[in-house]
Amino acid sequence: MNVSDAITRRTSVRAFLPQSVSESVMRDLLERAARAPSGGNLQPWRLHALAGTPLKQLLNVVEARGPDSSPGYAIYPPDLWEPYRSRRSQNGEQLYASIGIGRENKAGRLAQLMKNARFFGAPAGVFIFIDRGMGPPQWADLGMYLQNLLLLAVERGLAACPQEYWALYSNTVSEFLEIPPSQMLFCGVAIGYPDAAAQINSFKTNRAPSAEWLSMRGFASDSVESARVIPGATL
Repeated sequence: MNVSDAITRRTSVRAFLPQSVSESVMRDLLERAARAPSGGNLQPWRLHALAGTPLKQLLNVVEARGPDSSPGYAIYPPDLWEPYRSRRSQNGEQLYASIGIGRENKAGRLAQLMKNARFFGAPAGVFIFIDRGMGPPQWADLGMYLQNLLLLAVERGLAACPQEYWALYSNTVSEFLEIPPSQMLFCGVAIGYPDAAAQINSFKTNRAPSAEWLSMRGFASDSVESARVIPGATL
């Protein structure tokens, strides 16, 4: 599988098989992902991977306590503006529609939302932390690490769902994992083998056409570029 295929196949999976992920496979994914670019080679990511009994214990504590009084950070900016507000709204509507939960079914929507707090039944979960003193460039580094991890999971026949939702449980997760106050939780990642029979896994978000977000200047057309290639030249 090449990178382009992995990017195309990757999607946020929200239903998993009970099949466990071996320690060797998980370690390989997490260590390979650390080849992500990092300004100054700071490597600001701090990871905690859980499975089996430790994961069950944490999820039970989360269920018993409920969300923190306030999230660890604002997941979305206040008063989200266009076109972002419409994109977020459309994403939610399409997700719930894919599993037959209408707008009026508040209980059904809440039940589906709360599956986030169980890692959607995934057999493994990863929590990604960062030192609080780090700035936007280091948060970008986390994003690049995370993308590496997601694509590597696809390559290994696994699936994943990155969840900023876990910011709602920052205190509980940090306390359980004995994280020092100097670090903060960025997200959780559900990892496992996808349940191909689950209807929700057929849902895949769309992407805005590049005309909405891309500007290109100064590039030669393919025909012009081809004409510049000298036959027999070493490139």
